[in-house]
Amino acid sequence: MLKLRDDEWNGRIDSGVEGLVKAEWAPDGRTILCFSDWGLRVTLWSISTGNATYIQYPIYPDKGYAFRSDGRYFVLAERHKSKDTLGVYDATDQYKLVRHFPLPTSSLASFSLSPTGNHIAVWEGPLEFKLHVLTLTGDLLTSFSPCPDPGFGIRNVAWHPTGAFLAIGGWDDKVHILDSLSWSDVAKLELTTRLSSSVIVWREPSKWLETTEGRGFLSYDRLQGPQILSTIRFDPTKPNPKSGVAQMEWNLTGSLLMVRFDNIPTAIYLFDFPTSSEKFAPKLRTILIQSQPVAHVRWNPVRKGSLTLCCGTQSVYIWSDEWHSESDSDQEEMAECIGVPAKKFETKDLRWSPDGKGIILIGKDNFCCAFEVEEEGTPS
Repeated sequence: MLKLRDDEWNGRIDSGVEGLVKAEWAPDGRTILCFSDWGLRVTLWSISTGNATYIQYPIYPDKGYAFRSDGRYFVLAERHKSKDTLGVYDATDQYKLVRHFPLPTSSLASFSLSPTGNHIAVWEGPLEFKLHVLTLTGDLLTSFSPCPDPGFGIRNVAWHPTGAFLAIGGWDDKVHILDSLSWSDVAKLELTTRLSSSVIVWREPSKWLETTEGRGFLSYDRLQGPQILSTIRFDPTKPNPKSGVAQMEWNLTGSLLMVRFDNIPTAIYLFDFPTSSEKFAPKLRTILIQSQPVAHVRWNPVRKGSLTLCCGTQSVYIWSDEWHSESDSDQEEMAECIGVPAKKFETKDLRWSPDGKGIILIGKDNFCCAFEVEEEGTPS
């Protein structure tokens, strides 16, 4: 560890024979989480005091843990005596144990803490499509499994930013929406390949990188009329079949849900969600069609209608519904291709800055930074 404003300060954590498979900052910026090898324990080191807190038997080093949005509690999935359990620790009081309770799962895949911090969704491994919602005190609120059982487990779970809805995506190309009042299945979004004229379809221009030599901006082609998309057939007898929900994320306000399906790796689906004053009827609004399979999609952290994606090429792509027309009276959609002016750079992943004005573009062996340039007609 190095201190950016003090060249002489540095720190080192030695994990010893237990090994170290992952290290991560806690939200307070003064504690480092260190996961040992073989699921032995997680160590929470305080760089202020030099003290360490040890928690035994975390199930996963790369998932199965979360901090509440206010940073007060640290929640960890653990396995004791071959049983799935959940531990809640007070991050403001040296990570002392607050509550420890068993989970209704037989083989926990992961969990997701609601934005409000009141509920937690846990789900089974890949052999069973079953999800449970509990309170942080361990009370079971509901158990959900679609009927008929799709035969495969859950791939992705995403809480609405307000905690009012819970989106569940599996291997069967369906997204189930539960509401937090009745915990019932209030909507089901499905992969569709036959698109009506009411759906806005954007397609990446052919060979635009060669034409622009990787520099400048170029708008997507907007397709008119009904469209038909082709899917990839998969073999369900093989492990990790290319099907189901690969990625699923809400925008800042929860008015849009972005979904990527493995059956159509080059397409991004944007579903429109009504406000509380409108009739609840989610529907497909927009589809972005890429030339190459999509690697990652990220919503802007401060804008409700702006996302960026990459496809492992020398480019990034931006979609927004905050663009103003010349009359500046209506907001319209726009989709643009942006070349990365760097030699032999392929954008494998990307991350927004907290203020939503900059992006880190991550390549295989290097990275670069991109910053917003405000122009006439773009949102400020």
